[in-house]
Amino acid sequence: MRQLAGYACVFAVTVALAPPVAAHHGFGTFLMDKDVEITGTVTKLDFVNPHSWLYLDVTRPDGKVVAMRCEMRSATTLRRSGWSPDLFKAGRKITITGSPDRDDPYSCYVSTVVFDDGSKLDRYGQVAAPASLAKGQRPEKLANGQPNISGDWAQEQVVMTDPRGQIGTLVPLSQVEEIRAAGDLAARGSIPGARNTEQAAAQVAAARSGAAGARGAAPGANANRGGGPARRGGGPPADLTAAGRAALAARPATSRYATSCVFTSIVAEWGGEPVNRVTQRGDTITIQYGRLGVVRTIHLGLTEHPKNITPSVTGHSIGRWDGDVLVVDTVGFAPGMLNRNLPHSEQLHVVERFSLDPKTRQLRREYTARDPRFLAKPVTGSNAMDVSGVRYGAERCEDLTIDEDVKLGPRS
Repeated sequence: MRQLAGYACVFAVTVALAPPVAAHHGFGTFLMDKDVEITGTVTKLDFVNPHSWLYLDVTRPDGKVVAMRCEMRSATTLRRSGWSPDLFKAGRKITITGSPDRDDPYSCYVSTVVFDDGSKLDRYGQVAAPASLAKGQRPEKLANGQPNISGDWAQEQVVMTDPRGQIGTLVPLSQVEEIRAAGDLAARGSIPGARNTEQAAAQVAAARSGAAGARGAAPGANANRGGGPARRGGGPPADLTAAGRAALAARPATSRYATSCVFTSIVAEWGGEPVNRVTQRGDTITIQYGRLGVVRTIHLGLTEHPKNITPSVTGHSIGRWDGDVLVVDTVGFAPGMLNRNLPHSEQLHVVERFSLDPKTRQLRREYTARDPRFLAKPVTGSNAMDVSGVRYGAERCEDLTIDEDVKLGPRS
């Protein structure tokens, strides 16, 4: 703690001189090359996506109390790591080490939490041992002969090589201990032998888009810092037609705060950190997305789509079993975004193929998205999901990075 002590004193003086402020700042304003330590009493927890916030009353050296808050990972990610709101009950005394905000003297970024019983959790720490990635005693077939794809599914978590979240890059959870043991917390690049290689490659690509060697938020988070206009780059997406380019150019510039709690598409939202639930029942299969709890129905009893479909973000899906592969055909989309960078029109047509890998017990999805109006060529991809170690839950989503309703600073 000696390294933190000097800066903690400076921080205390800053707090003493600063006036009360509203919580209004951007994610990129944390001074990740500075350290801070605060001790206080928990007053509230916003256990939300995309980032949770912990609120504290901190007593200054002069005996006066100031209200502060510190940013943590998303509720979904924390829950999958074994964290729960019970850890942060009001009245509990904790010590936080992390990084201060460059503009707001009453906010910080959590790197490590030390509880009143002496236990400690790093930002990327696991409260319990992570569930086996091939866990679960599941029947391979249902009574009707269909492959059993029902259940709660999630992609393997990715975590920072530095458990405090200050240096390094994102790697699959199953490999992080080996990397940490090697002492190479700042390792970058692909991870040989990674399970779910498509996701690992995507995370590495995201990491490379960030500032090399930057301390702080996971590499790739720098793509849109400070809440400015949403970035439309992020690598070369599928070629757009002239109409697609025009549609992209015509989209209004939006901040990441405006898009952080928006369901993008069935292509983009099957994957990442959320836990998704699949339910097989009679002639329907439903998918409940952890992202905002959006529900999608796949109709097995139909051979063609209805003529009059009300356009929606999930479209209209019909499915059929081709042996042990579920083939899902979806049309009837409202115009929107296939991913953060790629627009689609009402002509979007998505075909997905779901299958169980007999070796890994993963649920694999391959997809092809065609849009003759906006896409000059099909968009294809694949990913794999494991049986989730935690149950499905649609977490509250509210970006509180800018929160005009919360007053921080000296208590009156």
